[in-house]
Amino acid sequence: QMQLVESGGGLVQTGGSLTLSCVASGRTFSTYTVAWFRQGPGTEYEFVAVTRPRTDNTNYRDSVKGRFTISRDNAKNTVYLQMNSLKPEDTAVYYCAASPPYYGGDYYTPIAYDSWGQGTQVTVSS
Repeated sequence: QMQLVESGGGLVQTGGSLTLSCVASGRTFSTYTVAWFRQGPGTEYEFVAVTRPRTDNTNYRDSVKGRFTISRDNAKNTVYLQMNSLKPEDTAVYYCAASPPYYGGDYYTPIAYDSWGQGTQVTVSS
């Protein structure tokens, strides 16, 4: 299990940008799949974006495509979520999560992930 710490959340107006960071422990970080999930008030955890161990292998939920970019720096054990053109619907607590390299299932569900950060609040005002 990885130790994950998110940062970078805050309050931004509609159309603004934020970059979230997730710093992980462990020497095997580069072999892990890392994703961002979010949870709004009274909602289930919602998949946002994922990066597979190969840096350029990424995917996103439809509602953030073209606006959010997930990236990773394995040398720094860090994953980022660059969020542009933010909307009020993006308001949520954002969590990073890591899945071990031997997992063979669906990466879009929380059950794929063994390690979770504490969350960072993103609030988008109109």
